[in-house]
Amino acid sequence: MPLDYATLNALRAHHPAWRLLCSPHVALVASFLHRVFVVPNVRVMAAADLAEALEDELYALRQQIGDDSLFPGSGLNYLNEWAAPDKGWLRKFYRPGTDEAQFDLTPATEKAIAWLAQLSERQFVGTESRLLTLFDLLRQMSEGSEADPAKRLKELHKKRDEIDAEIAQVLAGDIALLDDTALKDRFQQFMQGARELLTDFREVEHNFRQLDRRVRERIARWEGSKGALLEDIMGERDAIGDSDQGRSFRAFWEFLLSGSRQEELTELLARVLTLPAVIALNPDARILRVHYDWMDAGEHTQRTVAALSQQLRRFLDDQAWLENRRIMDILHGIESKALALRATPPAGNVMEIAQACADIELALERPLFTPAVKPMIANLTLQAGDENIDPAVLFEQVVVDKGAITAHIRHALQERAQTNLSELVKARPLRQGLAELIAYLQLGSDVFQMTVDERTIEPIHWQAVAEDGAALTRSARLPRVIFTPRTKNESRGWKTHSSTRHRQ
Repeated sequence: MPLDYATLNALRAHHPAWRLLCSPHVALVASFLHRVFVVPNVRVMAAADLAEALEDELYALRQQIGDDSLFPGSGLNYLNEWAAPDKGWLRKFYRPGTDEAQFDLTPATEKAIAWLAQLSERQFVGTESRLLTLFDLLRQMSEGSEADPAKRLKELHKKRDEIDAEIAQVLAGDIALLDDTALKDRFQQFMQGARELLTDFREVEHNFRQLDRRVRERIARWEGSKGALLEDIMGERDAIGDSDQGRSFRAFWEFLLSGSRQEELTELLARVLTLPAVIALNPDARILRVHYDWMDAGEHTQRTVAALSQQLRRFLDDQAWLENRRIMDILHGIESKALALRATPPAGNVMEIAQACADIELALERPLFTPAVKPMIANLTLQAGDENIDPAVLFEQVVVDKGAITAHIRHALQERAQTNLSELVKARPLRQGLAELIAYLQLGSDVFQMTVDERTIEPIHWQAVAEDGAALTRSARLPRVIFTPRTKNESRGWKTHSSTRHRQ
């Protein structure tokens, strides 16, 4: 976590531990909660017992200071104030099946008390044991992550040689013993680790309790199906159980529940506490059963997980009961309506139910697959013909240049508003005969606006060549055909030709 200004300012405003340290009554709160919860390792205490203990604490403080007006409130009021959301130093809750409030420390309060305990000067500060612990942790990580068999065997052989050398040294009568300083150093580190472990248990329990709270809130607001809710909840629970914290707690719990481990811990603690160097430190008598305190703290965490499972089962039972009740309500409604209609049945059909029948579809009733018709392409080899064909026929094809005719008509319309077919033919005689004349008429209807005057007949003449090569004149009698420009909105083709004329 970065210790920048914004982060520290948010912690100062919202973190319960910081609020406790800034409180003017931090001495009373920290000392009382440390004596009642932390020292005897009490996880939960009833409200009546805790309030009575606080009343005795307040009475002793008034007698010691000599001020009866000191802390005028009652013990229960102070406890409720410390458990308020704006304080967050205690957790107030009710156990299932009871109506008496229970109190427990919050992880933030225990962190603040642990920090205050470190402010006092220590007569002896050990560093050797912590350095050895750090080296041992690094060695375990290095050896545990080594995948090369040759290197692993080398480390194991090295350990074996060290053990053989130590065995030979002991057989020779040379036994290396720890001095009093080393014993004190290691014992203090053990005490600190044991206390921190209990603190960590309360935080782990708090995390699982937060999960249980989120599950209850989600169940209360859920409107979807049961399967989707259970999938969501179980996925979150599995994610916490498979997290680093969950796996570490599970490994610790399995290690602690081992009977041989418990016996070994009991024997080691009993032997260490009889050492003169350890006795000189005046250790707490409860350290002899610290592993039982670990088990009690772990049991609280396990009960929190069990409460989560119980909440899920209760949700399933409630949903099943509600569904069965809805079915019964529907059946009772049908019965009441039937009884109401028994005396005076209405005319006609009251209710229609589709006849129960099976929709049978035989396999032979389904249409068979019809393959798509594929064209048959004959694989023929082209062969060159022997016939002599005159290619001059290809040059006898008549091709009318419609572009030239269109340009001719537009040129004529640029000089006047309209023109007729006979004037156009006189200005540009027909070269392809009747085919060119038909092209004029086609362009008149497609590109230009053409008007036909049926009352006036005009002859159209053009020169042609007979089969014998003689020149002759052909003519056609047509009504007068008048060409005028077509407006832009009349034809899309006119727009194209108009733009062409503009470019010209």
